[in-house]
Amino acid sequence: MAFRKPKPVPFRTAGEVDAMAAAGAVVGAALVAVRAAAGPGVSTLDLDEVAETVIRQAGAVPSFKGYHGFPGSICSSVNDVVVHGIPSADVVLADGDLVSIDCGAILDGWHGDSAWTFGVGEISTADADLSEATRLSMDAGIAAMVEGARLTDISHAIEQGTRAAEQKFGRSFGIVDGYGGHGIGREMHMEPFLANEGKPNRGPVLVIGSTLAIEPMLTLGTTATSVLDDDWTVVTDDGSRSAHWEHTVVVTGDGPRILTVRPDA
Repeated sequence: MAFRKPKPVPFRTAGEVDAMAAAGAVVGAALVAVRAAAGPGVSTLDLDEVAETVIRQAGAVPSFKGYHGFPGSICSSVNDVVVHGIPSADVVLADGDLVSIDCGAILDGWHGDSAWTFGVGEISTADADLSEATRLSMDAGIAAMVEGARLTDISHAIEQGTRAAEQKFGRSFGIVDGYGGHGIGREMHMEPFLANEGKPNRGPVLVIGSTLAIEPMLTLGTTATSVLDDDWTVVTDDGSRSAHWEHTVVVTGDGPRILTVRPDA
């Protein structure tokens, strides 16, 4: 039986990668502006307006707005909301809140997609550990994005990063079940799906120019979630807090390159 070489993770040319980096830079700037605007008494709708303004002033278009009917330019997920929180005038931030902001932009037909979690005012040690653990897990996944690796090498690295964070912080974290990263390019969500845990050395192979959005989501408790009646908002089933970090990343000959760099952040 002949050995079948695995297919590659979809890849871009050098010029296309630079175009994606330009879109990613807009996303990074929007996220930094949103974090600067966030504080007690500020609504998530206020933050959405900040992000949309930055994106449109850069000549880009918010990729989330209108996506399958989503009404916002960001997903604003507070405390026990994992992802896909709808910006609202009724969701007003308070001291101690843990906020996850996911943002996307389209520039010249190319997509950037990134997310980060931050606290409002003084947050608990547990919440700070959760956000940092999620960031460390993302970084572990990014580090695995090298030429010749397989897709699930990234999944395994994210999982191992989470377990290492558990040892570092002396607490357990739930890896949210059923959600993960994805291919990205001229569409926001493309194949392949990238799980945030799993065995290594499976799936398509990474080549120079392969682009993926890497996005672990961790909780302080359960791995189980439910979608609210608005058909978007994903919450933890046990009410535990959640964090979400994401970067758009490309494989290069010099290792992984983050395409959604945040200015001065």
